Amino acid sequence: MPAWEVAYLFPAQGTWSEPEYLALSGNRLVEFSDGTIEVLPMPTELHQMILKFLLDLLHAHVSRTDGGVVLPAALRVQLWPGKIREPDIVFMRKANEARRGNEFWIGADLVMEIVSGDAKDRERDLVVKRAEYARGRIPEYWIVDPETRDITVLTLRGDRYEEHGVFQEGQTATSVLLPGFSADVSRVFTLK
Repeated sequence: MPAWEVAYLFPAQGTWSEPEYLALSGNRLVEFSDGTIEVLPMPTELHQMILKFLLDLLHAHVSRTDGGVVLPAALRVQLWPGKIREPDIVFMRKANEARRGNEFWIGADLVMEIVSGDAKDRERDLVVKRAEYARGRIPEYWIVDPETRDITVLTLRGDRYEEHGVFQEGQTATSVLLPGFSADVSRVFTLK
């Protein structure tokens, strides 16, 4: 039997339920959207270096302020019933800890995505997730783009994001949600 036939063991695209998705196990990033699953690309070394740097930076800030929990992917975040994403970095304020669950969180207070290079992946992080995270009421969204070497910080105003800033090398990206949290953009993109 060819290996691809294992796919017959799973529901057809468009017919997945949230419990079926949550029952998936494995070591791949897989997101859930309206009955379909999306298998995300494996991260590159640069992606992981950026993730670690920002995760450590955010964790240090949150630890100093006793402000909540910071975790890396692959933590599932339910934006609304039927829509689950796995942001690269997620933060939940201590005041919202009731929304944290072992299988998934219901929303988050801040998410970060490190943009992948493929055109489809760029569209997902720059356009699709921007709309989804706004609809999911995520107060702050950081888009970290290794291709353009900038960090866009978006803050939720009503039901849409406004740009707090597009920070380039030589600048410091700052948070609206977490006063005092910032990242030197040049350091983010010159990791070895």
